[in-house]
Amino acid sequence: MTNKALFPGSFDPLTNGHVDTIERAAKLFDTVIIAVLTNTSKVSLFDSNEKISLIKEATKHIPNVEVIAHVGGLTIDLATKLGVSAMVRGMRNVTDFEYEFSIASMNKLQNSQIETVFLLADERYRFLSSSLIKEVAKFGGDVSELVPAAINQAIKLKYKP
Repeated sequence: MTNKALFPGSFDPLTNGHVDTIERAAKLFDTVIIAVLTNTSKVSLFDSNEKISLIKEATKHIPNVEVIAHVGGLTIDLATKLGVSAMVRGMRNVTDFEYEFSIASMNKLQNSQIETVFLLADERYRFLSSSLIKEVAKFGGDVSELVPAAINQAIKLKYKP
């Protein structure tokens, strides 16, 4: 039996904060499965296939990481189906805590066998969000220090005038 974790998110785009969380989770679990979800309440910069490809490129240096798509249904049901022991969530601030606490509590009610593991964001990334990256990049700002190189290039192509 392996110790597997699920790290779900929309990752639009994946940031260096996400990568840091993935690297740290990969030290704690035998396998970390990144599940790319579609957030229907937001307009995505990248489609699911683009995100999966970019995330695979950005995490290729981490041998125990897998990347999958998750379309529809509860994330806890995906976690159950995959046989993971934990769901990994990154937290930047108190606002994240309140949101993540509610989700973790609901997930625990749905499946008491799956734990939620919170990893605090590194200080360098506590301000960082995918929405902020998109906003800055859309208006020509430099986000190259905040996202993996391949993702920076893909963002530039999306916002090319």
